[in-house]
Amino acid sequence: MKTFTKSLKRQDGFTLVELMVVVAIIGLLSAVAIPNFRKYQAKAKMSEAKLQLSSVYTAETAFFSDYNIYHNCLAYMGYNPQREVANRYYAIGFGVASNINDVAYAAAVNSGLSNVATDCPDTNAVTSMTSLVPTDPVANNTTFFTAGKGVGSARATSTTFLPTTVIADQSSQANMSFTAGAAGVIDGDNTATTTASQLTIDQLKNFRVVRNGY
Repeated sequence: MKTFTKSLKRQDGFTLVELMVVVAIIGLLSAVAIPNFRKYQAKAKMSEAKLQLSSVYTAETAFFSDYNIYHNCLAYMGYNPQREVANRYYAIGFGVASNINDVAYAAAVNSGLSNVATDCPDTNAVTSMTSLVPTDPVANNTTFFTAGKGVGSARATSTTFLPTTVIADQSSQANMSFTAGAAGVIDGDNTATTTASQLTIDQLKNFRVVRNGY
């Protein structure tokens, strides 16, 4: 019995210094890991923008094969991401009006393009879809779709978040081009129009990360 009692008394625990060292190590690891985790999260969100811009490119390419021009009437082309608005971190589309060359546009109309003002007119002003209701109807001449998600209350809500977008006048081979844009708030430290994430795609399917946004 005496031997057993003595063995219990000899059992040692952690000292206060050892516990403080362990806590310090955990704090150091957290300081390194958390920023990296946020960075990986933001990178994952950027993949959404690339998928959306690829869909815009596909719609534009199909439209061009039918009418030999590019345009900004995205919904008319068949690009309508409104159903996924609640899940999108990125706003997508064009922040500029179109002003298609009269000759090129007349040829497109002769090929079956609808020149109704709410479909795909030659001069199509910026028409934004900013509703967060997935089932809301979308006009055919819509050029821009807002983001439904962001960080906290911050999200890409208007065309001012977009990078530079372009719809050339399609008057010649050199002017048959477009640049569509995507913008999203994917990091809590970069929520302004001047710091949010931005990407573009053009008629050659060239992706460009204008700004990481994280």
